[in-house]
Amino acid sequence: MAESTAVNTEWEIGEFDIPGYLRAIDVTPGPPSLELLEKLHRAHVFTFPFSNVEVLLGNHPGVKPATVGTQLVERRRGGYCFEHSQLFAAALESLGFTVRRALGRVRDLESPRTHMTVLVDVDGVRYLCDPGFGFSVTGPIPLAEGAVRDEGDRKFSIGRIEDEGWPLWAFQRDDEMEHVLDESTVHAADVRMGHMKTSTDPESVFLNHLMVMKHTPEGHVTVTETGMTVRVPGEPTVQESLNVDQVVENVRALGVSLNEQEAERLTQIVTRLRD
Repeated sequence: MAESTAVNTEWEIGEFDIPGYLRAIDVTPGPPSLELLEKLHRAHVFTFPFSNVEVLLGNHPGVKPATVGTQLVERRRGGYCFEHSQLFAAALESLGFTVRRALGRVRDLESPRTHMTVLVDVDGVRYLCDPGFGFSVTGPIPLAEGAVRDEGDRKFSIGRIEDEGWPLWAFQRDDEMEHVLDESTVHAADVRMGHMKTSTDPESVFLNHLMVMKHTPEGHVTVTETGMTVRVPGEPTVQESLNVDQVVENVRALGVSLNEQEAERLTQIVTRLRD
């Protein structure tokens, strides 16, 4: 199960500003442990929003390691799985964790392998970390049949399924499949190819809808081109319709940094998406 903790030149770990990342999420590093992994995962999803704004604006810089850290930590633009998981994996490896990157299919065995997660070995147990799925788990869950993580009103679980005889792990939220993944080797080129699919395919959901999400102390917030959804454990889900200006305001409120020209451009895009 164990993987080498040596710096993998393919993933260009040295391109990431790990001290800057740790300052951004306000976590003090220490020896690799499940407690530290829990802190890092939770702090990451409470700090950096899931966002496809850069894809919609049409000027995404790509997902090579040299751009990912800048995108999330310095520019505060948010991002999706290819950015979040690369940054998270790089930070973990730099801190001495044993890491394996994984790709999966979202909600359908026939969908492309365009979701990236991080597998982490701690004390002989392999954990799934999923910092880039939007409305996802806030901490690690054992990659084992029947593993469960209870997060108040949501229950996450892991189970085994097969795709034409090939073993997969199914990650479920409240017994509904979120995505499936395997443990085959992932290379940096696979991530770039997945990003090309999700950011340029005319049928990609990321080109046809606004999706900005973040865990906050008040609950989980989702902003789309039409409104906002707030989920608070123990309370009814609140859905609110927003006008175009309010959509952009709430995108910014969730931590996506936009200058005035970019905000104006996003306003035009949201208007088009609503038609």
